[in-house]
Amino acid sequence: MKLALRAVTSLLVLFLAVLGVLIYRLETEPSVVIASEGPPGDTIGKFTPLPQPLPAPGVTFTDRSGKDVTLADFHGKFLLVNLWATWCAPCVAEMPSLLKLQGKVGGLTILAVSEDRRGAELVDPFIAKHGLDGLAIYLDPKNGLTNALHVDGLPTSYLVDRDGRILGKVEGAALWDAGDMVKLVEGYLGS
Repeated sequence: MKLALRAVTSLLVLFLAVLGVLIYRLETEPSVVIASEGPPGDTIGKFTPLPQPLPAPGVTFTDRSGKDVTLADFHGKFLLVNLWATWCAPCVAEMPSLLKLQGKVGGLTILAVSEDRRGAELVDPFIAKHGLDGLAIYLDPKNGLTNALHVDGLPTSYLVDRDGRILGKVEGAALWDAGDMVKLVEGYLGS
């Protein structure tokens, strides 16, 4: 009887230790939201329109030269604000489609805002390596936009109208140059 009780106690302690390790790992690893999948080959993030447009936050971030900017500096332009990081595999995977979307949709300004804490030190070599010089890449190493927008994971993208109002968002990676996504963006641009 004592041997069975010791065995059960040992198993319970082992189970609790493993559970503790799993919870710790879930809490300390970066949170990355991956897009929902549609039919094979047609993976896009889910666009969620806001019931009412909200004003974009006035948080400061920088361009690659270190100049402070805010979303208000782009007043009059229709924006796709993409929050990403170099360590985020879904972010890296969607970058080429952002570049292609930029070529397909006139009147759209894409702001790819890196949330990497090491800023240009990490981002500049990444841009060169992946041939992303055609994208307007900004830096937010203090994660001001991520915090102000209550972002749960990267990548997350926002459509912002010409008056600086957030229309909706896509959480997770998206195939931005896919037909459905292009039509969605063009539809908002035309409204």
